[in-house]
Amino acid sequence: MSRWFAPGTWWYALPLLLLAGPLLWLDPSLGAGAALAGIAVLVFHRNPDRDVPESGYVSPADGKVSVIREEDGRLRVGVFMNVHNVHVNRAPTAGPIEDVTHTPGAHKPAFSKDSDRNERVHVDFPDYRVTLIAGAFARRIHPYVETGDTVDRGERIGHISFGSRVDVLFPPEIERDELLVERGERVRAGQSVFVEP
Repeated sequence: MSRWFAPGTWWYALPLLLLAGPLLWLDPSLGAGAALAGIAVLVFHRNPDRDVPESGYVSPADGKVSVIREEDGRLRVGVFMNVHNVHVNRAPTAGPIEDVTHTPGAHKPAFSKDSDRNERVHVDFPDYRVTLIAGAFARRIHPYVETGDTVDRGERIGHISFGSRVDVLFPPEIERDELLVERGERVRAGQSVFVEP
């Protein structure tokens, strides 16, 4: 994995940057546009290091808390990633991964209720689940982990190219009044604590 960018970034950025050179000779405005688009792709897929707290469930994504709801007696918290957010996602706690499954679906805006039927990847831990959800422009979810892997708290587990939302479905014993964030609050992956032990 690149230290600076999410895996696969160059597949998106390099064609634009290579195209920019010839286009600058033919049409400077098109060449500049291609170069800017390539740079924007690199910025979008940036992959910064984070100082991870030693305890608690940390946010799996950068962005704004957009979902807080109860589902069958369990708490779900979702983070919507805007275009300016880092899109590399992280494990809320340390532990083994029991299953990683891909579910095809729609590509509705990730901040809408219709996004509950969007394409997604579920990363299942023994007692909770992280779900990476594609959005209107996200066409590719890239998990970095597989069934049987063990991760540390805040470790990178995947990214979504050009999207969208990441949810945590907490263990049944976690209650709403234990949640340390509110809807609309901005959070950082691997740093913002959702629930303390």
